[in-house]
Amino acid sequence: MVRADHVNPISATAYYCCGVRMDDAASVPSIVGDIYAKRFMDERAMQIYEPFRADRMAAVSNAVRCRIIDDLLREELRRNERTRIVTIGAGFDTRPYRLAGGTWIELDELPIIDYKNSKLAVAESPNPLARIAIDFSTETIASKLEHAAGNAPVVVVIEGVFTYLEPPAVASTLSQLQRLFPRHVLLCDLMNKRFFDAFARSVHEKIMAAGARFSERPEDPAAPFMEHGYVETDRIPMFERTVQMGVLWKRTHMPNIVARVLLALFRREFAGFAVHRFAFGGVQHVAAASSRGHPLPQPP
Repeated sequence: MVRADHVNPISATAYYCCGVRMDDAASVPSIVGDIYAKRFMDERAMQIYEPFRADRMAAVSNAVRCRIIDDLLREELRRNERTRIVTIGAGFDTRPYRLAGGTWIELDELPIIDYKNSKLAVAESPNPLARIAIDFSTETIASKLEHAAGNAPVVVVIEGVFTYLEPPAVASTLSQLQRLFPRHVLLCDLMNKRFFDAFARSVHEKIMAAGARFSERPEDPAAPFMEHGYVETDRIPMFERTVQMGVLWKRTHMPNIVARVLLALFRREFAGFAVHRFAFGGVQHVAAASSRGHPLPQPP
């Protein structure tokens, strides 16, 4: 069996995200309700996750990021239950098992794919699912997804990845996606320099200890997407959504009134870490505003 210490440093941070969802699934109410996350958290995975565990605010933000993307995908699947969804750098994402509908493709490093297959088989997915291994250092996304290329609308999910990529890698990724999928929606999270300087340094130190590091944070991380012809149709800051959900008291003992005051005082800073919905090639340019109204899932 492939173990956590055999993956590259950025992939190793996937265990951090998975551990957050594992702890969240045991909480009431659960933000994401990922009952599968604990399957991946073996002894080595817990060693990777443990240094992050005390940073409760970062954990809430991480879970809410996942939840925002979940809800945006639910909007897409409500419009078309057979939507093709391609997740690049999928890590231990379990959306094909948790969301109703969709035809799913997951792309990640071979050790992640092998380990994931051993813990959560493709055959268990209620929706069509394919997992594809890639060596991001030597292979291109385009070469691995050429069989899936076409003009039919596609939703691409890139979660927790762009923060680590330098500008040329971001530009290359966007160009490849546009060649593969001339009509697509891209869901991703982006962080600007203002947010990083104000709030993200402590968790970044732990990420560096795991062997990875954020790239230099730009003032406007959405700008390269616009320059590549994307239209931004939604931008949902994590902290603002967390306040709306009212989960901070149970997770961090921060009273809701304090959270609202902080949001009012530092709205611009908090807006610097958000989930973005970009559209390319004439696909629907309507913001999925109703995606923010889904009730919290309850653990079984």
